[in-house]
Amino acid sequence: MEIVVLDGYTENPGDLSWEGFEKLGELKVYDRTPMDKVIERIGNAEAVIVNKAPITKEIISACPSIRYIGVLATGYNVIDVNAAKENGIVVTNIPSYGTWAVGQFAIALLLEICHHVAHHDQAVHEGRWSTNPDWCFWDYPLIELAGKTMGIIGFGRIGQVTGKIAKAMGMHILAYDKHQTEEGKEIAEYTDLDNLLSRADVISLHCPLFPDTEGLINRETISKMKDGVIILNNSRGPLIVEEDLAEALSSGKVYGAGLDVVKTEPILPDNPLLKAPNCLITPHISWAPKESRSRLMDIAVNNLKAFIEGRLVNVVNN
Repeated sequence: MEIVVLDGYTENPGDLSWEGFEKLGELKVYDRTPMDKVIERIGNAEAVIVNKAPITKEIISACPSIRYIGVLATGYNVIDVNAAKENGIVVTNIPSYGTWAVGQFAIALLLEICHHVAHHDQAVHEGRWSTNPDWCFWDYPLIELAGKTMGIIGFGRIGQVTGKIAKAMGMHILAYDKHQTEEGKEIAEYTDLDNLLSRADVISLHCPLFPDTEGLINRETISKMKDGVIILNNSRGPLIVEEDLAEALSSGKVYGAGLDVVKTEPILPDNPLLKAPNCLITPHISWAPKESRSRLMDIAVNNLKAFIEGRLVNVVNN
């Protein structure tokens, strides 16, 4: 079997091994592939492995050898799954590889907003502490989280991990999810969306991107929140109407935002959030600890191995 990886760099910038795939067939790995090279590089490959490289209906039509597409991520919106299904191509994704990493990162965003650790570290290295007339200083309000309420929208695996960590810091957890579980009830108080919006001091988004969640955080929903609320999103960028959040940050309605995702990635230079006050933005790295990427690689290899053996797992276009 010929296997091609079209954009492998973000999954494996050199600290992991492609050996698992090499054992399954003749492997070619490209760090990145521009759109005008996709068809050429797929060539006669039967298995195509991608992260964010789009596989469109036109590409599928031009590459009749493809039998399998493996996505090196949980989200698979870069693949035309309907066209793949019409052509008998199996598409798989990677679920549940970075649950703790993503939950940990959500809390890291929150703690940075509450304490501005990086800013104060820089201030010390610039000499401001050694020349300060007082024995300490701080440039932002410092926020204690114990006793405050976190509202989590989307209370699946990642939402629950985030809730567990926040609860361990003394926070009360509210959860909004259409599917309530006994495990979730041990962590959080389930409630409706409007109640969560009105009561939460911190709102953390952990829901998938569907038509009914796109733009969930907008001018109207923000108006229902407490003044000075903190908003976190390391789920999907389009959950937030960015112009509305930037406006709320500028007015002070929203105290701070911690974002690891934006609507268009990489971020566009004119994104309004780049100029919004107290808005922390990181380049979609919640998933990226080596431990998490190693699990991702193992699952990706097992997905293809199962396909070869006639055992379909993690298929998204049945």
